[in-house]
Amino acid sequence: MSDIMINLSSSVDTPQGTSPRDKQTRKRKTFLKKAKYLKAQGDLKVKQNNVHQWSSHKRNQTSNKNGPTTKYPPPPKATKSKGSPDFSSTASGSDCSSKPSTSSFNPSSMTFTVTNEGSHKKPKQPVNTKTTAVGSGLSTSSSHKLSTSTGNPTKYLAIDCEMVGAGAKGSISQLARCSIVSYDGDVVYDKFIKPSVPVTDYRTRWSGIRPRDLFNATPYPEARKEILRLLMGKVVVGHAIHNDFKALGYTHPSALTRDTSRIPLLNQKAGFAEKECASLKRLTKAIFNHEIQTGRKGHSSVEDAKATMELYKVVEEEWEMILVSKSRPT
Repeated sequence: MSDIMINLSSSVDTPQGTSPRDKQTRKRKTFLKKAKYLKAQGDLKVKQNNVHQWSSHKRNQTSNKNGPTTKYPPPPKATKSKGSPDFSSTASGSDCSSKPSTSSFNPSSMTFTVTNEGSHKKPKQPVNTKTTAVGSGLSTSSSHKLSTSTGNPTKYLAIDCEMVGAGAKGSISQLARCSIVSYDGDVVYDKFIKPSVPVTDYRTRWSGIRPRDLFNATPYPEARKEILRLLMGKVVVGHAIHNDFKALGYTHPSALTRDTSRIPLLNQKAGFAEKECASLKRLTKAIFNHEIQTGRKGHSSVEDAKATMELYKVVEEEWEMILVSKSRPT
C-alpha cells in the first residue's frame, strides 16, 4: 500500500489569478471611495494621519506576508467640499457657535463613526427701537425728524412759562418759572423766578409753584436779561406764546415766532376745526396719544416746552413752506 501524504496549510489560498497586491489595492480603492463619498456629503473631514495610519497598517500586513514593503504613493490631501459647513473654526464674535465634529476610524472593519457635537444657532435679530424725545415721553415716528429741520436746528427754541398771581385776588400774572428747550428737547434754561411784587396766589394747582420754590429764586430783572439773551435771533416756538412774552414784557419778531395754538395744520392732523384754539394738552393727546399736565401737582414748564417743540416738528416742513410762500411778493 502506497503512502498517502496530506499537506495542511493554515493560510487561505488566494484565488487563482489574484495576487495579494491586487487584493490590497482593491481594498484601498474601496476605502478611498467611501471616504470621498462621506466627505462630499459634508459628514466627514478626512484627516491625513488617519489615511497614513490605514496605509501603514496595511503595508505592515503585506510586509509580514510577502517580504519587503511595497511603497504606495501618498493619498491626496482632503479638501473641504463646496457648500459644506466648516466645523474646524468659528469666527470671533459670531453668534453661531459649534464644536467640531469628531470621527473614529477602524482599519480592520473599514467603518466610520461620525459624531456631530455642535449645532448652529440663528443669529439674533436686531432690535427695532423707537426714537423718544429726551425726557418728554413722546414717541417720535420716523416721519417726525428729531434732530434735523428745514432750517438750522440750533436756531430753534421752545419756551414755556408758569405764572403766579399778584394784587387783589391774584388777578395780576407774574412770571415765576421759565423753561427753554432746544430743537432736540435738551433743557437750555429752567429757573424759578422771584416776582418783583408780592405774590398773593401761587396758583399751585396749575403752575406747580409753591412758596418754598421762590425763597432763593432768581430775581425777575436778572432772569429776564438771561432769557432775552437766549431768545435773541432765534426762532421761538410756544403754545399761546403771547402770554409768555407778556410775562417777560417782551415782543419777539413775528417772522421768528411759531405759535402752535395758531397752526391750522396741527388742528387738521388732530381732527379739530382749523380755527379752533385747542389746548396743548388736547393736541398732544390727539397727535401723540400722550398725556401731559396730569395729577394735582401742577404743570411742568419743561414738559410743556418739549411737547410744544414736538408738535411744531410734526408740521414743520409744510408750515415753513406756507410761511415762505406768504412772504414772497405777488
